[in-house]
Amino acid sequence: MAADGGSTSLGLPCVFSPKSRQYLALCAQDGRLRIWNTDSKTIHQEYVPSAHLSATCTCIAWGPCRTVKEGPLRKKRKSEAVQVEQKADLLAMGTAAGTVLIYSTAKGALHCTLDGGHSGAVNCVDWHPQDALLYSGSDDTQIVEWDLQTGKSRCKWKADRAAVTSLCASPDGKLLLSAGQTIKMWDLETKEVYRKFTGHSTAITTLCFATTRPPDGNGLYFLSGAAYDRLLSVWQVRDDGKDKNSVVSFTLTDEPLHIDLYSSNSKEEAMRLAVVCKDGQLHLFEHFLNGPCKKPLSPSCTVQMSGVEDSPVPIPLLATALGSDSRSVMLAYGNHLQPVMERVEVNSSERHICLTRDVKTALSLSVDANVSKVKTPLVNTKSKVLVPGLPGHQAPITMTSLGSEKRKLGGKTTEMSIEERLEEIDLSTVSAQKGRVKGLPSLQMDNFAVLLVQGLESQDAEILNKVFQNKKEMQIKKTVARLPLPAVLPLLNQITKRLQGHPLAALLMVRWLKAVLVQHTSYLSSLPDLVNQLGVLYHMIESRVKMFHRLNKLNGKLLLLITQVATSNSCTDTEVDRTAKLVYEEESSEDDASGDEGLPDDDNSDNWEEEDEEDDGAMEGQNSGDEDGRLESKTNGDEDMEHENESEEE
Repeated sequence: MAADGGSTSLGLPCVFSPKSRQYLALCAQDGRLRIWNTDSKTIHQEYVPSAHLSATCTCIAWGPCRTVKEGPLRKKRKSEAVQVEQKADLLAMGTAAGTVLIYSTAKGALHCTLDGGHSGAVNCVDWHPQDALLYSGSDDTQIVEWDLQTGKSRCKWKADRAAVTSLCASPDGKLLLSAGQTIKMWDLETKEVYRKFTGHSTAITTLCFATTRPPDGNGLYFLSGAAYDRLLSVWQVRDDGKDKNSVVSFTLTDEPLHIDLYSSNSKEEAMRLAVVCKDGQLHLFEHFLNGPCKKPLSPSCTVQMSGVEDSPVPIPLLATALGSDSRSVMLAYGNHLQPVMERVEVNSSERHICLTRDVKTALSLSVDANVSKVKTPLVNTKSKVLVPGLPGHQAPITMTSLGSEKRKLGGKTTEMSIEERLEEIDLSTVSAQKGRVKGLPSLQMDNFAVLLVQGLESQDAEILNKVFQNKKEMQIKKTVARLPLPAVLPLLNQITKRLQGHPLAALLMVRWLKAVLVQHTSYLSSLPDLVNQLGVLYHMIESRVKMFHRLNKLNGKLLLLITQVATSNSCTDTEVDRTAKLVYEEESSEDDASGDEGLPDDDNSDNWEEEDEEDDGAMEGQNSGDEDGRLESKTNGDEDMEHENESEEE
């Protein structure tokens, strides 16, 4: 029984279909899903998700084989009845947006979309071997059980404190392995932890059952691999619970990326294992799982591929699949955009095998006519067609000056040397020289384009610096528009290098990049290797845009702190003038009395007394009621006091 380990989050997803190994599904750097036919070595189907750039595919898993109705068929007689073959149909793809896409190879279209279950990126998906169920693990530390008949989640539970990086269901469909900080084995009926296994210090990227569960219960084994770890550990599930440490270890040359194995059903049957490492090598193992083994086991055979050049370059292996025969192995190697599939007979008696292949001839742009929608025109055999931009095309870059066509035939023109042109490019001198002689030739847009082409051909940094210092958008647009098509890709490479340098230089290069994308979009979209050309530029821009929001937050916090410190300093520095603007002093009655006694009596004093009496009379008229009441109370009080005193004297 073959068990495909699937793909991991470390590399691009690449998986062979189960049983027949007829198809190879992979997602390349452009985010598209391509399904290759391993028999015809051509693209069988291609699917572009709606958000293939923002929500890239992170993992792929083929579903169990099933019978597929490809179309309406006539009812056959009993004599014509033939057993229907089961084929691999459904393919689950986890995305960085937290959704799971189910693609049907029989329909050639999207079957359904499973969303609403995860709030983080999906790291792993795995199918239930019997029921129409799917399990997915995400960065939000959750495991979701999906029902494909309804397209909704049946159950959801927290698996670990860290992100769930790998999942694997047991062959009988009763247990589920999950990997976060630790490896946990879950009972799918109760959704409770059955066992825990610890031993890896990094993120676990690979989980796979190595055996089916025998009746005695002590023969269940599974494999685990982690990032930056050059060992594959084998764990045994025991009934007594004494399974804290791994029982077998397989040594590798690098961390595992892809695993395929034939599980053993009994102790007498050996387990066959094929591992593709990150360094591009394939390691084959064969071992009887019948108990612990103290020493790590080395591979029985190692397969490596290289080119046929004078100085051989290693060719990386992408995926592998074991055949029914112990010697046959299906290999996928080369580039993710167009891999090469080949079935190889491996002699296990040799410890190391190096296969030499010519990848350039194998990577010819041959696409199935049924899939390709591009129509090639019929041309004469004598005519010669040059397609710029194809791989290996090194046509000379030529440029004709458009300004020379407008010159008069009878006029006398003097050609400028390169040094004179470089001096004319200096923007500071050009802007300052307004009253120069009319006879001197001026530097026009075609001169900029010619110098830019010369700088790209000769890789002269001085010429390129002078041209790229131009800040006028109109001149930049005209210069880019007059470039020949073969010079567009070298210009993009030069812009990409300069964008990675100083921020001031990147500020100038953004204007040139905008002009190139606006003027030459149709040409760039026609290039077959555009993803490789613009991949570095795209990832660099995306990483810088992600940091922009954080930098804005930090800038706001720093401005707030600076303003608070400035205001506090200004408050402490200003001195408040505490002297009174106006002082009022009120004279006491005793001073008035003492001053009046020393003054001589005058006639005016009598007049003052009369005025005072008049004023007093007026005041008495207003407050007569109040004063009479008060006087009556006072007189009554005095009379009472006099009566009391008289009684006391008696």
